[in-house]
Amino acid sequence: VQLVESGGGLVQPGGSLRLSCTTSGFTLSRYDMSWYRQAPGKERELVARLSSIGWITNYADAVKGRFTISRDNAKNTMYLQMNSLKPEDTAVYYCKATYRDSNYWGQGTQVTVSS
Repeated sequence: VQLVESGGGLVQPGGSLRLSCTTSGFTLSRYDMSWYRQAPGKERELVARLSSIGWITNYADAVKGRFTISRDNAKNTMYLQMNSLKPEDTAVYYCKATYRDSNYWGQGTQVTVSS
């Protein structure tokens, strides 16, 4: 099982980034997928979740209206489109796959929002 995040980087406030989480070793369509983030000195927090059934989405209040989670099961990839980025969005972003009692994490990708 492997999850690999990509797409992070340095962006100015108000800018956009699209993160990708490429998966292998399991059937993505069966899994609920999530994005988490962890800023320095803070606990890891849920950013967005996309269920495997019904593709129901949930977002943290801090990102509602700015971030969009999506998935392409055929490509074994999940995405996080991030618009109107703010300095407080600076963090390491992780993807997570959940199925029953199984949880798998990626290694994270750094997002820095700064002028």
